[in-house]
Amino acid sequence: MALAIRFDGLVREGAVSTQAELAAAGHVTRARVTQIMNLLHLAPDLQEAVLHLPPVQAGRDPVTEHELRNVVAKVEWPEQRSAWRRLILETS
Repeated sequence: MALAIRFDGLVREGAVSTQAELAAAGHVTRARVTQIMNLLHLAPDLQEAVLHLPPVQAGRDPVTEHELRNVVAKVEWPEQRSAWRRLILETS
């Protein structure tokens, strides 16, 4: 989530002009940049929740970007919140 916010800032500041340029600068695919930037479509409270997940001391992140794709795919925020709750229950 923080990376999506940073990428968005770089585009808005004019440091890069397109997501393709951002991908080239970051040595990742344009598809990967799109996946990360799509996190900006989360409801504001869900963005906060993602940003405030507890730090991982060892092992795997409790919620991954890949797992969040199902949540982001929901257009309506109430649907996102329901998908988020299901995801959190599954990962607990």
